[in-house]
Amino acid sequence: MKRYLPYTAFCAGLVFDFLFFGKIPGISFTIFIVFCLILGFWLLHRQQVRPSRNSFILLFLILFFSIMTFLRKDPFTAFMNYVLALFFVAVLGMTFEGGMWKSFNLPDYLLNFFQLIASLFVHPKEPGGPADSQPAAGKKAEKKAFPLSVLRGILLAIPVLILFTILLSSADLVFAQNLDKLFGALQFTNIKEYLFRGFRVFLIAYLFAGLIKHAAFRSKQEKVYGNEKPQRKSILGFTESTIILGSVLLLFGIFIAIQFRYLFFGESNITFTGFTYSEYARRGFGELVAVAVLSLLLMQGLSLAVKPELKQQGVFNGLLVGLVCEVLIMLVSAYQRLLLYEAAYGFSQLRTYAHVFMLWLGILIVAVLIFEIRKQPRFFASLVLIVLVGFTVSLNLMNVDGFIVRQNIKRAAEGEQLDVSYLAGLSADSVPVLVDAYSAYDISPTLQEKIGAALVCYSSLNEGKETQWQSFHFSDWRAERALRSIQNELRSYTVLENNGLTMIISPSGTDFSCYDTIWMD
Repeated sequence: MKRYLPYTAFCAGLVFDFLFFGKIPGISFTIFIVFCLILGFWLLHRQQVRPSRNSFILLFLILFFSIMTFLRKDPFTAFMNYVLALFFVAVLGMTFEGGMWKSFNLPDYLLNFFQLIASLFVHPKEPGGPADSQPAAGKKAEKKAFPLSVLRGILLAIPVLILFTILLSSADLVFAQNLDKLFGALQFTNIKEYLFRGFRVFLIAYLFAGLIKHAAFRSKQEKVYGNEKPQRKSILGFTESTIILGSVLLLFGIFIAIQFRYLFFGESNITFTGFTYSEYARRGFGELVAVAVLSLLLMQGLSLAVKPELKQQGVFNGLLVGLVCEVLIMLVSAYQRLLLYEAAYGFSQLRTYAHVFMLWLGILIVAVLIFEIRKQPRFFASLVLIVLVGFTVSLNLMNVDGFIVRQNIKRAAEGEQLDVSYLAGLSADSVPVLVDAYSAYDISPTLQEKIGAALVCYSSLNEGKETQWQSFHFSDWRAERALRSIQNELRSYTVLENNGLTMIISPSGTDFSCYDTIWMD
């Protein structure tokens, strides 16, 4: 591996620059991740480092989320795909040979991440054999390695020189002018751009090499850090913990009893209380979800701080079950408030994310309770990770923007308002669904006109986007293909530009704005 690592790392840096410099990420991210995985597995195979069985689970997750960055384009789903793909790459590097990540708790993840970050910048050395065992062979190997050492020194010196050259060019105009003349004579243009790109190439190469070395020499986890420590004594006594849980149970019970009518029959009681839909639903939803999250943290904190005796365990578990039941009731309340808000104002990205999040949060709370009763609190981090993966997979499979389009058009067909500007501002994931709705045989002419205006708005707002193949995105391709199928029908719409704002005039003369002011709601 020592022989090939500098060249493959430099190759990874060049591929990164070729795929991403000055380009919007598209298929490039998937290609880069797959390319690095192939290089990494090949290098580690040459080092005779074999992956554990659990590493193949991580490999599947990395490939899934990296591919989904190419298939889904709504902002939050795409962000989660990028984050989880990179997160599992890091976990794969940390536990490539040992595969102990399934037993990690939060401290284990933190300690291993710190070790990985250290290895990225200070590369671990390969374990060597006994010193002076074969002097002649050692000298021969040293002589053979001399050219490689020179090359490695040059490669490491280049980013250092690039960094100092950029700083000195910025510090002195005369130096920068002479440097520009020098490179101008060598027929180089945009020297600062080349310096920046060169620095980034070598930075990626250096980090890639550090990740591979960490996987080769430090990824065999024989023990989990939390298991090495002796069992801790209780930080809190049983009495204190009972008082904490009991008081929270009482507070939640009073809240549910007083607010029961408003929690579950809010639509018929909002006018009586004087609240608007927005004040009642949005504020109440956020606060109740916050209560659920804090309750989960309280459960985990007390589980770590309290070690009840066997005869006290039943009482402690009973209080935890009661807490979970009340939290689940309030989660149902929050879900009801969100449904109420959507019935009044329609669906949005943020509201849809919240819907899916609440379902997975309820699953997490119940799972934590089950593992706590079984006295397996160490699996808390694994449960959070499973729920996070499930949440992101759900967003990918449901196509959030397509779901929003279907629900809002369904509301509009029942006589509710359709926010044309909001639909036009959604990602390319929404366009095929909009086109299908526009072409539906049972749609009313008025609603069809609004959907057409949303499609023309989308086309106008997304004109002139990146066309290089590295930025190719499957969602954009599907959107363009769908729009081409109805391009003749959309020609009857007129696009007007006024002070940076885009207006659409429909065939009947109705004007629609393409600017949405409540996209964050």
